[in-house]
Amino acid sequence: MAQTLAAQEVFEKLPPRRPESHKGSYGRLLVVAGSARYRGAAALAVEGALRTGAGLVTLASVEPVLQGILPRLPECCCLPCTAGAAGGIGAESLPLLLDAARGCTALLIGPGLGMSEDTAALVQALVQAAECPVLLDADGLNAAAALTGPEHAAPLPRPQNGAPLVLTPHPGEMARLTGLTADEIAAEREGLAAGYARANGCVLVLKGHRTLIAAPDGRLYKNTTGNAGLARGGSGGDLAGLPAGLRAARLDAFDAAACAVWLHGAAADSAAARLGQYGMLPHDLFYDLERLFAQNGR
Repeated sequence: MAQTLAAQEVFEKLPPRRPESHKGSYGRLLVVAGSARYRGAAALAVEGALRTGAGLVTLASVEPVLQGILPRLPECCCLPCTAGAAGGIGAESLPLLLDAARGCTALLIGPGLGMSEDTAALVQALVQAAECPVLLDADGLNAAAALTGPEHAAPLPRPQNGAPLVLTPHPGEMARLTGLTADEIAAEREGLAAGYARANGCVLVLKGHRTLIAAPDGRLYKNTTGNAGLARGGSGGDLAGLPAGLRAARLDAFDAAACAVWLHGAAADSAAARLGQYGMLPHDLFYDLERLFAQNGR
C-alpha cells in the first residue's frame, strides 16, 4: 500500500548546504533536451535543476534553444549540438554528448527533444554508455518505448554504473511503455507502478492526480500535494528538472524522485493560492519553490 510523504520528511532528506562547500559539492548535470519546435521544455527543466541546487548545469541542445535560454538563465552552461532533419539534436552529435557526460553526476534526457530516428539512437547510446545516474522524461521515454516496448519485448537499457533509471511518464507515455491502455493504467495505478519498477529495476514516477513514486525494492509513495493548475503544457518540464537537480547533488534515486514530486506539488499549491488555478503558469512555480526552501532553512 502506498505511503504519503510529509513536509518534515522531505526537508530531512535535503540537508542544509555546508558553509565550506563549492559548486562541485553539488554535482554536475547534463540536460539533453529541446528542439526547434519545443524550446520551452528545455528552459523549464534547466531552471528546475538549478532551483533545486545542482552545482553546475549544462544544456546540450540546438542553437535556437540555446539562444532563447541564455537571456533567461545565464547560470546555465551551453553545449551546442548539430540539428537533425526534424529540428532536434542530430545523431552525429553523439560523440560530443558522450564526452560531455563524462564526469557528470547525473544525466537528464528528453524534455522537448522531439521524436525521430535520431532521438531513438541518441537515447539508446547515451543510456547504455552513461557512467552516472540517468533520468528519462518526455521524448526520452517515448524513445525508450520505441526501443523496448511490448512489440520489442526488450529490457530497458541501463547505465554502466548500475544506478536505477528514473522514469517520469504521464499515463500516455506509460501506455506506450507497457502496451496497456490509459484506462487499464488508471484502473490499477498502484499495482502497475510497483510492478513495473520492480520488474525493470527503475524508479518510476507515474504522473497524474496523486502521482505515484515506485522503487525497485517495493517502496511506494503517493503524493498528496498539487492541484489542477498543473494541467497545462510545461508542468512536466518543471518537474523533470527537480529530481535531476537533486540526483546530480547525489541524493538517492528514490528520495530524489519523491522529494521532487512533493516540492513540485507544494509549489503549485502555493502558486494557486497566489494566482488561481486558471491563471498560474508552470514558470510561476519557481517563485513558490524558492519560498519553500527559504521557509525551511534550505
